[in-house]
Amino acid sequence: MWGMDATQDDVTATPALGRYAIDTDASTIHFRSRHLFGLLPVKGTFAINSGTVDVAEPVGESALRVEIDAASFHTGNDHRDGDVKSAKFLDTDKHPVITFAADGVEGTAITGRITACGVEKPATLQVQRTTVTASGFTARATTRVDRTEFGVTGSPGMAGRHLDLTLEVVCVRS
Repeated sequence: MWGMDATQDDVTATPALGRYAIDTDASTIHFRSRHLFGLLPVKGTFAINSGTVDVAEPVGESALRVEIDAASFHTGNDHRDGDVKSAKFLDTDKHPVITFAADGVEGTAITGRITACGVEKPATLQVQRTTVTASGFTARATTRVDRTEFGVTGSPGMAGRHLDLTLEVVCVRS
């Protein structure tokens, strides 16, 4: 994710060593998927509950942990949002938090594990942009998730199998 020090928009910009908290008010996760047999796009967001980034030396030993509010799933369609939060899909009453925990960085790839609906699977975030400032940094990263790997199998054909996630996070020095 980080390769050299910078104070500009640069995917290789390295924040100063130490712990950072994710500013949950300024950060979000956007997703894109398809529904109706892949014919129509669906866009929405998830809210981040909390998160930390530990920038280490060497950079490859840096760590990241993010907790996502599963019930914050929002597409602007109340009926769809209710269905996705129900036991047919995310079962947010039983599984209120989705987590991503990473313990390795190599170049612009952050490898870790996503846990959703009680199932943990490997995932890699691809960092697209990092902006370092004196007080912290912002980052944009993407990944693709196959919902069926987490046992989220409701409405086959009608609901898209994959979600393309984009994380937009603002991190401030702890």
